[in-house]
This record gives sequence, structure tokens and C-alpha cells, in this order.
Amino acid sequence: MNKTTVIRNASWVVAWNEAGDGHHYLRDVDVAFSGNEISHVGADYGGPADTEISGRDLMVMPGLVNIHSHPTSEPLRKGITDETLSPNFYHSSLYEFLTIFNNDAEGTPPCHKVAMAELLQSGCTTIVDYSIAFDGWLDLLAEAGIRACVAPSFRDAPWYTKDGHLLEYDWSDTERGPEGFEAAKRIIDLANQHPSGRLTGMLAPAQIDTVSAELLRQAHDYAEERNLPLQIHAAQSVNEHIEMVRRNGCTPIQWMDQIGVLSDRTIIGHGIFLDHHPWLHWPTRRDIGLLAERGATVAHCPTVFMRRGIALNTFGGYLRAGINMGIGTDTYPHNLLDEMRNAATVARAVAGTVEDLTTADIFEAVTIGGAKALRRDDIGRLKPGAKADMVLVDLKHQAMRPMREPLRSLMYVAAERAVRDVYVDGQLVVQNGKCLTIDLDAELEALEAAQKRSMERVPSIDYAGRSADEMAPMVYGIG
Repeated sequence: MNKTTVIRNASWVVAWNEAGDGHHYLRDVDVAFSGNEISHVGADYGGPADTEISGRDLMVMPGLVNIHSHPTSEPLRKGITDETLSPNFYHSSLYEFLTIFNNDAEGTPPCHKVAMAELLQSGCTTIVDYSIAFDGWLDLLAEAGIRACVAPSFRDAPWYTKDGHLLEYDWSDTERGPEGFEAAKRIIDLANQHPSGRLTGMLAPAQIDTVSAELLRQAHDYAEERNLPLQIHAAQSVNEHIEMVRRNGCTPIQWMDQIGVLSDRTIIGHGIFLDHHPWLHWPTRRDIGLLAERGATVAHCPTVFMRRGIALNTFGGYLRAGINMGIGTDTYPHNLLDEMRNAATVARAVAGTVEDLTTADIFEAVTIGGAKALRRDDIGRLKPGAKADMVLVDLKHQAMRPMREPLRSLMYVAAERAVRDVYVDGQLVVQNGKCLTIDLDAELEALEAAQKRSMERVPSIDYAGRSADEMAPMVYGIG
């Protein structure tokens, strides 16, 4: 029999309002869950209780949904790619740096575990893990205790540069893409069958400029057949826009629509350089309307782009056009509360007004917006029958006080410092701010060793033979 836990008299609860089809606050109410499902949200729970937790001075909120992340590589780049310059590629870090500062097989598990611990400690309970498949991937996710949608990446043609300004693609291996697609299907099946019950999968062709129309259609058809989401990086750089226009005479979003792969199951990773973006000076204004009409989602990851002086234009504008918006971490730190704050502040700076969006817009993107993108209605909300994925926030934490508006104080000030406990599928995975499923200090030791190995490899990989210190200089010289 499933045991029941009751959080009694929680000071604040971000509960689901069925009548209003959205979140609302409740005060001094009970939240109960049995097994992996919520059984009660409201006043005076009178059912059985195996465990009772005092909710005094706590806010209970739904676990956050992260729809775009790269946990096997990004944590390794901390302290390296924070302010790298790439002017010949419009300051995108994709082409000169991400292929150079890479991970190895030994460094992959600790890198992944560091990301999972950071995510859980920031209140993230569901992740889209956009990775190149590696041995033990699914079991690592299960052991971390997180809910995960695996997105095994595949592509026809990796990109490279031989001179630091010309972007080239290797289309020589005609089996690379189809073989990767078949491998991805097998991994998705294994995820859906995993005994943890917390793993699912999505189709993840890597980038719009690295896959053929044929492969992308096949992936979308398979997603339709299996009722899966599909995510692809698109409209993420000026270079990609130029390349896709050169090939097809239209923007990446318009090309996706032409070949029939823009739909309500499609998630656009980043979606920044749509045809209205001022950096492009492009004559059409169709992309936002197409995304809204087709029901596609944009996975917005502000931090990795704001480091380069790049910003989506704008989050509020996309919402007003009718686009479903989700948020992802993409880069280090894998801290979804940080990402939420950055999404809000960058959007307001770009729009030139605080009115571009509200705190509720951001919170909805990391809860119900993400859930919708994953084609689920049992996560991202606190209601009976939903999964018991929830976050307990310490309202007495110094960074939350004076405590008038709990979500604003959490998002704009306290962030993960005020996250006390996190439950996923009814299981306690973070207690008193510490991840219980991962020895973070030990994994950081292993990750530091992996970063050192990565930096030693740089001259042998870089087209110009530069050292890591030349490509990513220290803030100050060491005297």
C-alpha cells in the first residue's frame, strides 16, 4: 500500500485552479500525496497520514520543468566560455568553442551528475536531456531521482571551421544520420520501458542546418506515429540563418513549415533569430505567426545567449503572438531559477519596458508551458491526480524576507538558496538544500579533472593550434 505524506498548514501553496485553468495562491492549506501522486490540495485534509510535515513558513509549489539542457558537456565549460569572443560568427559560441572545449568518456558521468544535482537543488523536477547517447545514460538519470525526457541527438552533417570565419558541413557519411535516427528510436523505447517509471523520450534531430529534409521528415513522421515530442535547434545563430537562406531561399522556420515538420509537437530550441530580429534585417515577418499557427513551442534559454550580447526579441512578444513558451538551462549553471530571472530581466531590457512580461508569465513557462511542450498534463501543477513533483521553499530564509510576495522573492532574489526540500514522484531527493541522490563534491572533483584534460587537448583540436589560455584568457594575469 502506498504511504501518504501530508504537508500540514502550508503558509503558501501555488495550487492549480481548475476553474481558472491556471495557478493561484492558497494560504494555510494542506498538500497530501500518496505514492507518486498528489491526493489533496486544500483545507482540512482528513485522510490517512503516515508522515506529517509542518508547512508553517513554507511555500509549496510545483516542480519546475526544464525543456532544454546539455548536461553531459556544459558544466565542464564553467570558467572557460563565460566571455569568449567569436566576431566572425556573430559571437555565437557554437562554431569555434563548443567543438574545442569538449568532454571525454571518463568525464561524461560526473559532468552529468553535477548538472542533475544543480537542477534538483534549484527546484527542477523534470528535464529534457538533449545529449549524445552514452553508456549508462538512462540509469544515471534514474539514480539521480529526476523525471527526464531523453533527447538522443542525431544529425547528417556535423559542422566545422578550418579558418575561424567559414562554416563548413561534412555530408560525406550518408549513413551517419539514418544510423543515429535508428539508435535514437531504440534509446527512446528503452527509456519508456525503464523500471524507474520516470523516463520518457523525444525525437531530437540536432540542428536545423545539420539534418537533411528527408531525415527531418522521417523523424517528425515517427514522432507523429508514436505521439512523441520533437525538438530541434533552430533560429539559434545568424550564421545558421544565412546558411539556410543560401540553401532554401527562406528562413529556417519557413523551411520547416514547407517540408511539413512544424506542428504542435515541435519544440524549437532557442528560436531567437526569427525574421523580425533586428540583427537579420530580413524583409519578411512570417516566422512568429507560423509558430503560433502551427502550435509549436519555443524553448527559451536566455543565459547562454546573454553572455554573447544576444537576446530573443522578446519573450512577451512571443507570448502575445500565441506561442507556447518553455524555458531551459542549456548552459552552466544548471539552475532553473537563475534562468527564470534572466528570462525576465533580459526581455524587459530588450523591450525597454517592464510591461513586456510578468512574473506569472515566466512561472507558467517553467511549469505548464513546459508540460504542454512534453504533451503532459500531470506535471507542472499541484492538483489531485498530478505527479507528486513539488518544491518546498523556506520563507524564513534571509533572502526571502521581508516576505510579502513569495514567487517574486524566490525568482528575483533568493533563487536556490531558499529551496529547502524537493520531491520527485513522491520521493525526497533534496533535503535542506542538499541533493540526496548525488555526492556533488565527489562529482565536482572528477569534473575538474575532466576539465583539465579537455583544456590540454585544445591545441590539437583548434584549427589554429591555439592553447586554452589563448582562446579563453584568465581575467587577470598571474604574476
